[in-house]
Amino acid sequence: MLMIAGTILFVIGLAVTYGDRIPFLGRLPGDIHFEGKGSSFHFPVVTCIVISVIATVVLNFLGRK
Repeated sequence: MLMIAGTILFVIGLAVTYGDRIPFLGRLPGDIHFEGKGSSFHFPVVTCIVISVIATVVLNFLGRK
């Protein structure tokens, strides 16, 4: 169980470190982005949903006996 948790944390760390290089991540249709005078706001709604669905499927697959 500890090795699985370590692997998951490693993959999350890679995604955070190299996430800018993935072309579609954070720029999907439905993501919210506002730019104003000297400030900007970005909330990747659809990207969060896609990551959640993928994580759910993977964890359900790993949890089956």
